[in-house]
Amino acid sequence: MSKEPDFFEKVYEVVKLIPKGRVTSYGAIAKFLGAAKSSRLVGYAMNGSHSLKEAIPAHRVVNRNGLLTGKMHFPTATTMQELLEKEGVVIVDDQIQTFPKFYWDPTLELL
Repeated sequence: MSKEPDFFEKVYEVVKLIPKGRVTSYGAIAKFLGAAKSSRLVGYAMNGSHSLKEAIPAHRVVNRNGLLTGKMHFPTATTMQELLEKEGVVIVDDQIQTFPKFYWDPTLELL
């Protein structure tokens, strides 16, 4: 009998699909998974992803305004920004510049 993936596992599967150089929001992932009011739970999943053996690109998940609100969950305060900048995302004062240009909506991209 196969086990139904739990919510965090579903979140990780979506996050692994975010292309390099693109970002999405906690809320967009929650909405895609049919749990629109669970963006905070997506944030908890991102925080927990750092302890997994498999690399989850949690740096590509930001708040709905393009702010790097999860940066404190990375090894240093600048790790999240550095990872995004290596992928071509422009950030000033923890804010993604031209956010719509980099925004990836799983509901539009995956359905």
